[in-house]
Amino acid sequence: MRIERFIQTWGTVIVVDVAAPALDEDVLNLAIDKVAHFFHHVDDLFSTYKESSQVSRLRRGEIDLVDCHEDVQHIWQLCSEAKELTLGAFDPWAAIGGFDPSGIVKGWAAHCAADLLVSDGAVHVLINAAGDLVLRGGDLGDDGVVRPWPVGISDPDEVDQIVKSFAVIDGAVATSGDYERGEHIRDPRNGMAALGAKSVTVVGPDGGLADALATAVMVDGIDAQRWVVREELREYSFYVINRHEGNAWLYGPNKGY
Repeated sequence: MRIERFIQTWGTVIVVDVAAPALDEDVLNLAIDKVAHFFHHVDDLFSTYKESSQVSRLRRGEIDLVDCHEDVQHIWQLCSEAKELTLGAFDPWAAIGGFDPSGIVKGWAAHCAADLLVSDGAVHVLINAAGDLVLRGGDLGDDGVVRPWPVGISDPDEVDQIVKSFAVIDGAVATSGDYERGEHIRDPRNGMAALGAKSVTVVGPDGGLADALATAVMVDGIDAQRWVVREELREYSFYVINRHEGNAWLYGPNKGY
């Protein structure tokens, strides 16, 4: 059984593609319903566009971190770790208005959702959360053969042109760049639009950290080579298109094709 569903939340549409040969349609739909509920829960906690969200209330000083849901406290800790790993290039506390974990939440939530589906019996999972992919179990083809998920990276200037591809069985792929949204990431050190890179793709085991790393490389560009070599990031691969020269650099174990 294979089901593809589109879930509207976070101001975008999340694609959930799940295959589980041993499960019937009702059971698989119930598992996806649980994921949809989780996504809405995440939006209620973390959206900076909702005045009632816990993050919005935290930013306004109405509540303290200890008053927040355990997921908010967990994300706070993940953000702290990502800030340290990236030497401050990822810093949600520097956002205008205060703590804004948007640069990590989407990837983290997609990762959690994939784990939920697998725990409910799904074998082959793809979650596409607008630039953040989490993949499990490879892609089950119509011929019954399981192959790696093919992930193509678009040219930020010509989105129909694929400039790099990766094959992933289990893991996360986070892409950040100008694309249609324009310059949407700020340098936490000066508050200006990030000018380090034009497009960044990170491939690795953890969706939340991959999301944060992609944001950080957008800020640092080639200067990110100071920290992408850290031992803690040995399982992560980076494909970066430089902003001004237009050339690219690649670092990490997954060289793509």
